Amino acid sequence: MKIRAHIYVSGKVQGVFFRSGTKDKAEELALTGWVRNLDDGRVEAVFEGEKGNVEKMVEWAWKGPRYAKVEKVENIPEKYTGEFSRFVVLRY
Repeated sequence: MKIRAHIYVSGKVQGVFFRSGTKDKAEELALTGWVRNLDDGRVEAVFEGEKGNVEKMVEWAWKGPRYAKVEKVENIPEKYTGEFSRFVVLRY
C-alpha cells in the first residue's frame, strides 16, 4: 500500500545538513517527493512510497542528521498521488 506524508520539522534543523540527510534517507527507502527549508526556520517535506518506508522516514525525521536538534515533527497524512519520479531538494 502506498501512502503520502507531508511533514514540518521544527528545532535546529537548518544549517545541519537536514535536507541532504533527508534526501539520502528517502533514496535509501525508495521514496519520492521533496524537502525544503522554510523562512521560519523549519524544514518541510513530502514523502510518497510504500507505507512502511514512509513511516520509517517520518520516524527518522524525529532524529534527523547528527547535528540536528528536532523539537517537533508535524505529520499531515495526504492522499497518495504518484506525481513524483524521484526525491529532490528544493531551493526556497
